[in-house]
Amino acid sequence: MKFYGPAFALSIISVALLTAGCNSTQNNSNESTPAKPVSGASPQNKEPVLYTGQEAFNRMMGLALKWSRDAQPARLESVPTTETTGQNGKSAVWRGYFASPSRRSTKTIVCSGSRRPDAPPFGVSAEGSEGAYNADAANLAFLPLLLKTDTDKAFEITLQHGGEAILKKNAQQPITYLLLKDRKQNVPVWYVIYGTSEKDRKGISVINATTGAFVSASK
Repeated sequence: MKFYGPAFALSIISVALLTAGCNSTQNNSNESTPAKPVSGASPQNKEPVLYTGQEAFNRMMGLALKWSRDAQPARLESVPTTETTGQNGKSAVWRGYFASPSRRSTKTIVCSGSRRPDAPPFGVSAEGSEGAYNADAANLAFLPLLLKTDTDKAFEITLQHGGEAILKKNAQQPITYLLLKDRKQNVPVWYVIYGTSEKDRKGISVINATTGAFVSASK
């Protein structure tokens, strides 16, 4: 099956430029909101709150629009933790990158349902300082309404294209999710990575995040 390896690599390089000014681990306490628990969880519960990609995205988008009314997403990624394998399309921590043409800058926002001391603060918060807005940021940005397929659905689709075989070998196989715009199709796509990173992956599938259609898979 065909896989857009070069396009994926170029997207990673472009994002490195986009996030150059946004990778600080310090959080801006003036731009944060508490996360709304799901599945009956409460802030007093020590268990993590797990979010699908779209659930985390919706929470981050709210804060992004407070930061800038024309903010657009440019990247969304799950952050591997020991609290979940990611096999259900959920993660305790998500990180999003947003671009604002009017402010000529980019912003990193984190949605965290983790209460671990080494995790980002529980809730939705801005991370680091603003980054530079450039051609790469503009090219990576996409309209929020194009995200129509969630990570739980994307994960289910990958099971039919090699994922089930990988899980048979390792029932605890960690899975991470990355949302980027496919520049050829001009729509966001989910990279469902069977591994904690592209480098150590056992397999990877690409799902159209607008239509939910399977695009490609590779080892």
